[in-house]
Amino acid sequence: MPTDVPQSSLIALGLTPHSGGDRQITGLSVDSRQVRPGHLFAALPGTKVHGADFVPAALAKGAVAVLTDRAGAALVQAALSEAGATLVVAEDPRQALAYAAALFFGQQPATMIAVTGTNGKTSVATFTRQIWQVLGYEAVNIGTTGVEGAYSAPSNHTTPEPITLHRLLAEMAKTGITHAAMEASSHGLAQKRLDGVTLRAAAFTNFTQDHLDYHATFEDYFAAKAGLFGRVLPEDGVAVINMDDPKGEAMAEIAHARGQRVIRVGHGEECEMRLLGKRPDATGQDVRFAWEGKPQMVRLSLIGEFQAMNVLTAAALVIGCGADPLSVVQALGHLTTVRGRMQQVAVRENGATVFVDYAHTPDAVATALSALRPHVLGKIVVIVGAGGDRDRTKRPLMGRAATDHADMVFVTDDNPRTEDPALIRAAVMEGAGPTAIEVGDRAEAILLAVDKLEPGDALLIAGKGHETGQVIGTDVYPFDDAEQASVAVAALDGKI
Repeated sequence: MPTDVPQSSLIALGLTPHSGGDRQITGLSVDSRQVRPGHLFAALPGTKVHGADFVPAALAKGAVAVLTDRAGAALVQAALSEAGATLVVAEDPRQALAYAAALFFGQQPATMIAVTGTNGKTSVATFTRQIWQVLGYEAVNIGTTGVEGAYSAPSNHTTPEPITLHRLLAEMAKTGITHAAMEASSHGLAQKRLDGVTLRAAAFTNFTQDHLDYHATFEDYFAAKAGLFGRVLPEDGVAVINMDDPKGEAMAEIAHARGQRVIRVGHGEECEMRLLGKRPDATGQDVRFAWEGKPQMVRLSLIGEFQAMNVLTAAALVIGCGADPLSVVQALGHLTTVRGRMQQVAVRENGATVFVDYAHTPDAVATALSALRPHVLGKIVVIVGAGGDRDRTKRPLMGRAATDHADMVFVTDDNPRTEDPALIRAAVMEGAGPTAIEVGDRAEAILLAVDKLEPGDALLIAGKGHETGQVIGTDVYPFDDAEQASVAVAALDGKI
C-alpha cells in the first residue's frame, strides 16, 4: 500500500458490511498468500474453485474482512464468526473489488484510454502512447508487453487484476505520468478488471475467433468486449470504432445508445477518420487519409495496411482526448514498430527479410500475410503453430490461413503447454494441407525457413511475437523468435 494512503474503512470504500460491522482496512488482497494484518480479502468465484476455500488461510494471516458473493458467504460464515471478521456480500464481487481498489489507491493518470478487439490492441495502445510522447506528454501503454513508455514494469496479464492495476496506476500518477493507454482483453472485461478506471476514450479494433476455451459462445465473447462501451466507458466518453469490421456497426450502436461521441475509422465515406489509399514499398508505406473530410498524407515506417488502420485508430483516440488534430497528424511520421508486431528482425545478405509477428488467430495470420504481400517481390514463407491448453477449434483454421496466404508453410510448436505437441501440430497440419512442412523443433523450423529465402523473399514467423520464452509442460524455457532468426541468418550467411 502506498505510504501516504491512510487506513480506509469498508464504508469509505463503498462496501456495506453484511455482518461484523465496519472495519479499518490497511490493504486489499485476492491471493491468500499475500494477506497482511488488516487486509480485506476478496474471495471471488473461479472457474475451478471458489475463493471462499482460501478464507481460513486469509484469516490466519490477519484478514479482518472478506468480500464474496452469496455462494461464498454460505461457505465462510462459520469461519468469519469464529475469527470475529466482517463479511461483505456483493451480487458482483469482482466489480465491487474493482471500485474498492480504485477508491483505496485513489489516483490514476488524468487521461486514460482502453482498446479492445481480437487483434491490434497492443499496436493501437503503443501507437497512442507514442503519439502522446511526441506531443510532449508523460505517457505509458499497459498490456501484453508489460508497461512501456515513461514508466516500465512487467505484467503477467494483458489486463491486470484490479488491485495490481490500481496500485500501478497510483504509482504512475505519483511519478508524473499523465497519459495511459490500456489493452482491454475479453477476459479482463468479463472479470470487471477495468471497472473503476476512469476512461476518456476507448477503441474497438475487430472481432474474430479466439478465446472460445474461455467464452462459451461467440455471443459471450462479443458481449465481453462490448462491455467496454456499454459499461466501463462513461457516457461523456469518446468511442473510436473500426467500421470496416462486420461488428463495427453493432459496437457503434452500443456507444450511441450510451450517449458517447463516436469517431468512426475505416474506408467508408461515413468515417470521420477515413483511409483513402496507401503505397507500400520494402521499408514502409505512404498513407493518404482524411480527418473530418480533409485529406492528409503521412509516411509510415510500418509494414501492412492493418498497421495503417491501427495508426489511424490511435490518432483518433488522441484527437478524441482533446489533442490538436494537425499536431497529431504531424506526429504520425515519428511512430516506430511495436515489438513483436510485424517487426523486421533480420535481413539476409541476398536482401530477403525476416519478420516476427504475434499473429495467433486464423484472422491475424491471414491479415498479417495479406498485409505483407504488397511489400514483397518474391515468395512469402511462413512459420505457424498453435498454443496448447487453448481454443482447439482454431488450430486447423490457423493452418488453412497460412496455406491460403503464403507460398511455403512450416508448421512447428508454439507454446504446447501441457498438451502433446505432436497432436497440436497434427491439427494445424490438417488445415495446412500436404504441401506444408512439419518441423517440431521451433529453432530448427526457423533455420530451415530462413535457408529457403531467395532474393526478394520474406519470412513471417507467426505466433509468439515479443515473447522471450516457450512454455512446454509447466516450464518456461528461454526462446526468442527475433533472436533465433538473427542467429539463423548469421549462421547461413557465414557470419558466425
